[in-house]
Amino acid sequence: MMHQGSCHCGKIAYDVDGDVSNVIECNCSHCSRKGYLLAFVPRGNLKLKTPEANLSTYTFNKHALKHHFCGTCGCAPFAFGTDPKGNAMAAVNVRCLPAVDLGTLTITKVDGKSF
Repeated sequence: MMHQGSCHCGKIAYDVDGDVSNVIECNCSHCSRKGYLLAFVPRGNLKLKTPEANLSTYTFNKHALKHHFCGTCGCAPFAFGTDPKGNAMAAVNVRCLPAVDLGTLTITKVDGKSF
């Protein structure tokens, strides 16, 4: 299913194709502060509709994910990284997909504090 997403101000906009009904809620120091609900899709399923130059990037710990955010409004709509098999993935913050009803999501808690 195709979803449209963006940061709060719209400087970062994108389409993502995939099932976002199953998400993770990680308790690591970064995800818990941001309130992320993340759905993972192949990297090619996320298409930016705005210039890549609009992305600011933050990494931490093992630098496995490149968390992208808007330098204007601060929203963090997605991150890029690889799965354990080395496949390019996008971790989509489902909270930045306005048409998704968050009450219908299946949420899996992940203990990122222990990684």
